[in-house]
Amino acid sequence: MDGPTGVRAWLSVYLKGACMGAADTVPGVSGGTIAVIVGVYERLITALTSFDPRIVRDLSRVHTASGRADLSEELVRMDVPFLLVLGAGVLSAAATIATAMHTAVVEYPAPTYAFFFGLIAASAVVLYRYVEAATPRRGLVAVVGFAIAFVVTDPALDGAMGSSLPMLFVAGAVGISAMVLPGISGAFLLLVLGQYEYVSGLPRSAFEGVVAAVGGNPGPLLATLAPLAAFLGGALVGVFSVAYAVRAALDRYREATLTFLVSLMVGALRLPATEVLTNADGPSASTAIVVGVPLVVGAAAVFALDAYTDDLEY
Repeated sequence: MDGPTGVRAWLSVYLKGACMGAADTVPGVSGGTIAVIVGVYERLITALTSFDPRIVRDLSRVHTASGRADLSEELVRMDVPFLLVLGAGVLSAAATIATAMHTAVVEYPAPTYAFFFGLIAASAVVLYRYVEAATPRRGLVAVVGFAIAFVVTDPALDGAMGSSLPMLFVAGAVGISAMVLPGISGAFLLLVLGQYEYVSGLPRSAFEGVVAAVGGNPGPLLATLAPLAAFLGGALVGVFSVAYAVRAALDRYREATLTFLVSLMVGALRLPATEVLTNADGPSASTAIVVGVPLVVGAAAVFALDAYTDDLEY
């Protein structure tokens, strides 16, 4: 497969991945949409669908010159170098921005969740133009989507699902869907699953664990490695399964699937709304500014992105 050559070209791929990763740490902004904007979406899908796990059989021949040559040729044919460089950009940016978002959620919950509310609400409005729920079946799909999100984001269930290793694996598999589904935010899906705050704190925990390990205390690092590995393992499985299952649903039942996703967004607004009401300092002019400004900024960002990408075909 033809691809970039030279340091500058690969740096460009890395930076495009960084843009995708940064976007997908914010609920309401889709890494898939950014992939379309920066021009790597089609190549990403082609590379993912070209990947053949049977290549592991060639590893038994890496001790020979011909085996290494054949393996290298297969990796290039499947565009694995592109996936690795793009993935490195995604992970490095996601880890950096996630740490900042985790701090914002913990230290400034009211304005941060107001910002999330604006992002998610605007995303629902943007996607609504693709929805036609006039039929009874689609109406039922809309009700089901709204109900699921509304129930799952019930404040009374906060922490009920926990952040066990199986839950983190599922969260990784579901959240990665946004990388190959323009319009759908991975961070939003983590928010619905109740894993956003925990997962966004993992990069910082891992960094602190490394620092502690260097100082002779490997305990914190070992405690972080298992949940981080579970999440990343789920993401690896999800990018080759869950994301494509949803994409297949979009291809075969586009209107019904979009109706479900938009309804999911509307129902999930319960979570940021509850967090804002819980953490705001009561009705006052200052509270209106603290909540209203980030809400408007979040909505404006989505509408601006939509206007910029209005002519793009997903």
